[in-house]
Amino acid sequence: MNIKTRDKLIVALDLSEVAQARAMVERLGDSVEFFKIGMELAYGGGFALVDELRRAGKKIFLDLKLHDIGHTVEKATAQVARLGVQFLTVHAFPQTLAAAARGSAGSGLKVLGVTVMTSYDDADLEAAGYRLNVSELVALRARQAKDAGIAGLILSPEELTATRALVGEEMLLVTPGVRPAGAALGDQKRVATPSEALKRGADHLVIGRPVLDAADPRETARAIQREIAESCA
Repeated sequence: MNIKTRDKLIVALDLSEVAQARAMVERLGDSVEFFKIGMELAYGGGFALVDELRRAGKKIFLDLKLHDIGHTVEKATAQVARLGVQFLTVHAFPQTLAAAARGSAGSGLKVLGVTVMTSYDDADLEAAGYRLNVSELVALRARQAKDAGIAGLILSPEELTATRALVGEEMLLVTPGVRPAGAALGDQKRVATPSEALKRGADHLVIGRPVLDAADPRETARAIQREIAESCA
């Protein structure tokens, strides 16, 4: 896929207030071109930031993880497509995937199916009533997403190699749970460094707290960009 190297880093604006997010975007400056707005910020007024970022020439990933009856998901996806954002997440259940595909049809919006949250492990899935382990469930969701015709998947670094072999090169693989060497894991259980994730087949890396909590977020982002550039050379 023809993805600009600088667009491979997506900084997650996992902040509670729009003013905080706006200040972080300003601090990061030209070190970051792609930002993720998740549920916390979106429900705290973050939809207003979408237009600001778009007018500033930034790319936007709305991480809303839609999951509802098909009609609702289809209509909600169509509404998001009108915002001019690049990515939207939905949970990778077959009906939800198919509905999101219908809602995004004819637009530039790329729908990404969330396979298994990176804070889950096999024990968490068993507790939730799943009979499959993480790798098995990710593979199932990947096949279902490919059949639904959506653009890509959200998955942890641990499943990248197997999933890339399964879906080929035409689907985007977007990877949270990426931590620069030495960074705290937080609540993530299945992680890798930026270079490791890229070598395993990731197209985009979603990184939040290691950048947001850094003493110098801009330099931290630049260091990650340099690691990405070296890995892609």
